[in-house]
Parts: sequence; structure tokens; C-alpha cells
Amino acid sequence: MMKKTSKPSIELRLSVLSAVEHAEGRTIRERIKNTAKRTFVDHQTQSEHQFTWRTISTWLYRYKKNGVISMDNKTRSDKNTFRKIQPNELAEAIKEVLPTLRRNKTNKFVKSTLYQQLLRKNLISRKQLAPTTFYRMIRNHDLLDQGTTRQLRLSFAMQYTNELWQADTMYGPSIKQLNGSWKKTFLIAFIDDASRVITHGEFFYRDNTENMIEAFKSALFKRGKPDRLYFDNGSNYKSREILQACLRLDIHLSHAPVRDGAAKGKIERFFRGFRDRFLTRHIEFKSLGSLNDKTTDWIENEYNNQYHTGIQMKPIDRFNLDLTRIHFIANDEYSDENFFIEEDRTVNKTNVFPINSQRYECPVDLRGKVVQVRYDRNRRDQFIIYFNGIRMGKANALNQQLNAKQIRHLITKENHHD
Repeated sequence: MMKKTSKPSIELRLSVLSAVEHAEGRTIRERIKNTAKRTFVDHQTQSEHQFTWRTISTWLYRYKKNGVISMDNKTRSDKNTFRKIQPNELAEAIKEVLPTLRRNKTNKFVKSTLYQQLLRKNLISRKQLAPTTFYRMIRNHDLLDQGTTRQLRLSFAMQYTNELWQADTMYGPSIKQLNGSWKKTFLIAFIDDASRVITHGEFFYRDNTENMIEAFKSALFKRGKPDRLYFDNGSNYKSREILQACLRLDIHLSHAPVRDGAAKGKIERFFRGFRDRFLTRHIEFKSLGSLNDKTTDWIENEYNNQYHTGIQMKPIDRFNLDLTRIHFIANDEYSDENFFIEEDRTVNKTNVFPINSQRYECPVDLRGKVVQVRYDRNRRDQFIIYFNGIRMGKANALNQQLNAKQIRHLITKENHHD
């Protein structure tokens, strides 16, 4: 009799969705129904599960629509609260705008002027926060009182380094190519919530999954592993490689609501400062390498190493306060495999499995087992075999002629001994 738990883990549900992708069937409905016949093991609880095709269909629909964080059934827990922006987020935005405003004759800030300035600086949007809601939040939470807003802002910040990273992509300057054309650049950057350190920032010519992974790896190797990631809703940030890498590295991943800039307030404020204090100094960049060299120098020496009013100290000094808590990742020969695509494959009776219209031999005897095959999306000729989370080794392309020769050699050898 199968053990069952009331709620399968997110890792198990992702495994089920991965199985749908590779199940037999001409239509998605057929593949889902064939997947529903399988039994899955939740490695966190060692319990076995078999799901109805309707349940799998629901998970697949929610995953495709909103990503991994939407796979749970959720009840509304935000009644009588502000769903699109929280008081602590608004307090952060107000703190940035107040120094640019003057008080009126009664020594008070004009709320309507404050609201317009927040809109002008793109810290909020009218769809996100209507004027009446804004006034009510100001009144209910006393957001124009410095002591109150300081407490709210501190509650919004993480307590320790690497508890939470935010990440996003910014459009960068265009660079003239040798053929006279201009190429747009994109800055991918990660910021640590507690210290405000930019853990890594790098420009690329393309805003795609490959470059996102490269930037993410650089941030991990430089600054250690975060407990949580708060990403944009773009396809690069919701790619299968990123989801699977976070599961392997035990990083909790969540995504900002669509078109909700305030939810990524800290990284957005860094981008504004980067434009105003760095990009305005440079008229033109000769190459992508030159742009990245100057960017790295500015981030490390003029941003990470300069006094930050939000935390009342240098970001790098705040980051180093928690150095003993940081979990660094070894950059060894196997580290890249954390970011490989992973697919399930069933090994046949001859210890061979199919992938990419070819057949490969497992490095150890795994006949009849379902194995996890990892590979680089840009190099589909090398496949690494994992089984139950353990690395088994590299698979070899099936060479039937060589195998036949070896068998004949063994038979001849046995006959000779006889």
C-alpha cells in the first residue's frame, strides 16, 4: 500500500510536469493521461504518489500561466489589506522623494504633490495605487512621520546578508560595431536585500536564458548562495534551467507580480542611480568588454564601497558583517551541471536510453531504471547521468559495431580457453 502525504513537494510536482513533456502520446492530453498512470516518489518524504490526469492538467496550466509559485491552491489571506503595494514598500518610495519636496506654510508636505512626484519618478503607477488609496495608506500608517517610516522600511529589509537577492534586467547603451551598425546592450544585475551590495552586474548583447545563467553563476561564485531569489517575471527568469538550478542548490525562488515595479524596489533604485551617476558620464563605449570593465569598476569602487544612506554604512561593509553565515559554492568541474537542463529517461534492458534521436549507454548498470539526464543547452553531445540525486557519470554514444567486436572477442577468448 502506498504512503501518501496531503501535499506533495514542489520538487515532486516539477518532476511530474517534466515527465509529461517526455511521456508517450501525440497530444498533450494523451501525454498527461499516460503520466497519470505512473507512480512518483517524493524524495523529501520517501512517500509514493499517483496523481489524476485532472490534477496534472491543473498544475500544467498554472505553471505555464504564472510559473512555479502559482502551483498551490491558495485562499485569499489579504482581505482588508493593500494587495498591489505594501506600506513598507510605499515607505521606501516616500523616503526617496521627500528630500526633493518643500513643506507648505503649516510645515506639512502636500500629499497630492507627493503622489504626483512618486508617479513622475516611476516609483508607483496609478493602476497600482489610486490617489484615494494612497491618501488612506498615508493616514492609516502615518507614513509622513520619520520614526514610523523608518520602522516600516527596516521591517521590509532582510536581517542578514544573502537571505534574499533581487534581480532584474535594464536596457543599456548601444555600441557601434565594426560594420557600422549599432547593437543594444542589456544589464543583468543582482542585489543583496540586507546589505544593498550588487553581487554581480554584467552587460550582454542579448537578453536571453544563456546570458542570465552566466550572470547568475558569476554572482554565486563571487558572493555565495542566497537563501531566496526574487526575480522578474520575464521568460529568462522562469526558464527550466533556473528553476532546476534553484532546486538543486536549495534556493527558494519567487517572482514579482507582472508589471509591479515596486515589488523590485531596491534593484530598480540601483538602476536609476546607475543611469544618473554612471551612464551620464560616458558618451560612448568602444566595445562590450570596455563597458563591462568600467561597469565592474564603478560597482565595486563607487557603489559597493561608498556610504549608502539606506543602511547608514558602506554596502560591502554591511555584507561582510555576516561573512561567517555565507555559504560559498565551489567552482569546480561539476559546478556547471547545476545549471544544465534535466530530462527523465527510461533505461532499457541493454542499459541504453534514447535522447535527441540518438542512443546512449549508461556509465553504470541502470537497466530498467528511470534516470535523470543533464546536458548543456548549447552542447547537446555530452550527457551526464544522475540517479536518485547521485551523479553516475558521463553517458557514451552507443557504438553497436564496437560492442559486437568486443562480444566476438570475448567469445573467441572463452573458446580458446576451452
